[in-house]
Amino acid sequence: MHMENEKRIGVYICHCGLNIAGTVDVEEVAKYAATLPHVVIARDYRYICSDPGQELIKNDIKELKLNRVVVASCSPRMHEHTFRKACLAAGLNPYLYEHVNIREHCSWVHADKKQATEKAKDLIRAAVQRVYYHEPLEVKEIPVNPNTLVVGGGIAGIEAALKIANSGRKVYLVEKEPSIGGHMIQLDTTFPTLDCSECIMTPKMSEVGHHSNIELLAYSEVEEVSGSVGNFKVKVKKKARYVDESKCIGCGICEQKCPWKVPSEFEVGLGQRKAIYIPFAQAIPNIATVDKDHCVYIQSGGKKCGACIKACEAGAVNFDQTDQVVELEVGAIILATGYDLFDASWIPQYGYGKYDNVITALEFERMTCAAGPTLGKIQLKDGKTPQSVAIIHCVGSRDKNYCEYCSRICCMYALKHAHHLRDKINAAVYQMYIDMRCTGDSYEEFYNRVSEEGVVFIKGKVAEVTDRAKTEEEEGKLIVIAENTLLGKVMRIPVDMVILCPAMVARSDAAEIARKFSITQKATGFFLERHAKLEPQVSAMDGVFLAGCCQFPKDIPDSVSHGRAAAAAALELIDRGSVAAEAAIACVDEALCHGCGICEEICEFQAPKVIVKDGRMVSMVNEALCKGCGACAVACPSGAMSIKHFTRDEISTMIKELAAEKND
Repeated sequence: MHMENEKRIGVYICHCGLNIAGTVDVEEVAKYAATLPHVVIARDYRYICSDPGQELIKNDIKELKLNRVVVASCSPRMHEHTFRKACLAAGLNPYLYEHVNIREHCSWVHADKKQATEKAKDLIRAAVQRVYYHEPLEVKEIPVNPNTLVVGGGIAGIEAALKIANSGRKVYLVEKEPSIGGHMIQLDTTFPTLDCSECIMTPKMSEVGHHSNIELLAYSEVEEVSGSVGNFKVKVKKKARYVDESKCIGCGICEQKCPWKVPSEFEVGLGQRKAIYIPFAQAIPNIATVDKDHCVYIQSGGKKCGACIKACEAGAVNFDQTDQVVELEVGAIILATGYDLFDASWIPQYGYGKYDNVITALEFERMTCAAGPTLGKIQLKDGKTPQSVAIIHCVGSRDKNYCEYCSRICCMYALKHAHHLRDKINAAVYQMYIDMRCTGDSYEEFYNRVSEEGVVFIKGKVAEVTDRAKTEEEEGKLIVIAENTLLGKVMRIPVDMVILCPAMVARSDAAEIARKFSITQKATGFFLERHAKLEPQVSAMDGVFLAGCCQFPKDIPDSVSHGRAAAAAALELIDRGSVAAEAAIACVDEALCHGCGICEEICEFQAPKVIVKDGRMVSMVNEALCKGCGACAVACPSGAMSIKHFTRDEISTMIKELAAEKND
């Protein structure tokens, strides 16, 4: 056998401290690996991913003329790229490398050291057989479009858009509501500094609205996403406002003259808006929108009303408008789609929707806001000022029946509400909590401050909110029945108002968004990051990044930080100018292909396309779109479709090795 055709394989087994070596006899595995066919060298090392460990591999490639490398260590998600780079640095094609996961797949799932050691041997033997069939693959560089799409105009999306735009790059900011601002613009104050939320938010909103590098597409939704990292094509539907944006000056006269009222989404149903409206005074863009579902002129086919047309001196109202589809080309996408609040009516024993004076924390925010429906007056349904208020924590959060996770912000905004109740109306305040979690900068100090203001803290889970009085003191009150775990007894606390602190949950359309952008969700419904600690802003889809509460509940500082991290990741991609396309992609054996089109139907990324070539139908693969998922190869009835680096020879030889060992 000629030297240039000889397979010379190096095998390297990592101790990973005691993560692997604590369960697997690494030295024995290395000795076994040295006996396998074509293995020239087998080594074990405490941390093979370290610089000295990588140098071992590089030196062996050069000195022993290795042309195949196998590393058995932890997850390839962590270090496959590390070892591919080491091979490349030593002059070896990175696709002549094979990774074996003997931590998550072996040592971490077995307690018996002998069995774990034997399994590690099996996995490495199969990998050695597979790497024999590896072929060098060429990594191609694809140019990156310098534009970025940000979806969601809350604080995280705004922060990400501004950071990218301020770097001189073009940003498309898509927001489904008529104005940007998200949940933050609905808040009265922010904890722990009690700064006015609107005062913080509106300058940033205004900057977005006037930034030369930001194209704001409010009242719009993403309909379709195609392409791949660096070169996405996005279709955005601009919903008809029935108002000409170039003519509207935001004077609000049309809203004043409109006779039709509906509950206001911005005021969380506590106030009303008109059928033509500007959501709030500081809205960006400051343009009126017609609610076609409640507009009598539209519903009557133009036969009734029309007050807004007559009132608008600028002639901006235009009922001939239709939805428009805008096509964008971007290199990176940031999802900052935010969260919903848990529907408190799902816990009927708390009385939300049944009793007038049981409200949510967000409703209380609008009530305390000077620009809110009550002009900042804290009041009951009958207009009276409450003398006593109960605040119930963890409504839906930390509950196995609903959301097992902690929503993180509830303790702090509950403390903020307690402070306002004591400060503004000197009400008696009772906080029913499971645990107080005040973990941010100055948060614990704020908790101490509120404690000193006379708020009563009751540790325990609330069982029920009822109006069934048992004593004269309870007559006409809401009675909160809760267990005080510190005192070991059940308490009945009569109050005038109850404020519920609902969980932050994934948006109702999160599954649809995940489908459009080809990303994945957690069991909670929030979007899954690539790595919880090292890459919390990166999704599973290359080029699509996450910002804010679409990934998991966050407070405002964390949302801002996450938005900046997503912007930095997007800029890193864009400023690089090009991106390496995945080389392990689908390929077609045209001699076997019948042009049936099954591969085209099954591919999520629209990579295969059936074309006419030399008078016959065959499938061709767009290498820029293919992600190497293998769905087409599995579905192909003729065996014409295969995946480079995952060929039938490579996979079948691994299976044969493992099956043969099992049958012995």
